[in-house]
Amino acid sequence: MKIENIEFEKGLFLAPMAGVSDVGFREVCSNFGAEGCYSEMLSCRAMLHNAKKTELMTISSKEEKIKIGQIFGHEPDIMVKSLSNPLLDKYQIIDINMGCPAPKIVKNGEGSALMDNIPLAKEIITKCVKNSSRPISVKFRLGKDKDISLDFGRMCEECGASYVTLHARTAEQGYSGKADYDAIAKLSQKLSIPVVGNGDVVDEESYTKMLSTGVQGVMIGRGAMGRPWIFQEIFGNKFQEDKFEVAKKHLEILRKYYDEKWLTLYMRKHFLWYCAGKECSSEKRLQIATSQDLDKSLEILKQVLK
Repeated sequence: MKIENIEFEKGLFLAPMAGVSDVGFREVCSNFGAEGCYSEMLSCRAMLHNAKKTELMTISSKEEKIKIGQIFGHEPDIMVKSLSNPLLDKYQIIDINMGCPAPKIVKNGEGSALMDNIPLAKEIITKCVKNSSRPISVKFRLGKDKDISLDFGRMCEECGASYVTLHARTAEQGYSGKADYDAIAKLSQKLSIPVVGNGDVVDEESYTKMLSTGVQGVMIGRGAMGRPWIFQEIFGNKFQEDKFEVAKKHLEILRKYYDEKWLTLYMRKHFLWYCAGKECSSEKRLQIATSQDLDKSLEILKQVLK
């Protein structure tokens, strides 16, 4: 898969996941084979005010092969202005989120709400493409409550998007039910720009199934949570390293940049995801979920994963 002068050997992407895709997680996923790593969603309006939180979200690692910044908003001129913000300088590709189903995002007319406002979505993409020296991509869903992905994808292509990513669920589905691979296949067959498929890729079998739709790229999101090594496992390469050391590395990276108090709360969910599939008593899970000490959390995690 090639986007202008950017080459993806295997077309493997780590999805932009709010509250998940931190710099440590992106680095360990990159080391296991993720080629394109997306930032968490970055608010264009927040960038206008140089919000500290947004600055922290744009910290990146030299291990990330191709860096993709995902922006969201509903005001075309503010979104265009964000493209020249220094916080986005590190990204080789800019992605526009038009698929997030989170109520607080939709309520503002952003994310998947833009699939219900085609004229505005079209204006945003057109203006961003016109004012960007970097490729612009768009990530979207099937639609709000019905499948309009083919028409929406065609609109993205007409507006100049370099590629699109389809998470093949409706906004109303959220993350329930199964991704519609037939819709992904239809989109990849009808568009001349590359299509990246997203949804339900959790192992080698589902990865192969996604490739059979004809996509040029595959995005993995929830399948990588607690399993960053999935990017090598989907090729039949069994993970044989120490899972605890991976989790520890994840934390060590974050400790370079973030406050210990914040990290203590933030890493609870990641540690619990790393425990998935291992024998972990409810007592130990509770200890991790309520821990006020990162080192103690690590010790518990070590007992579970070793």
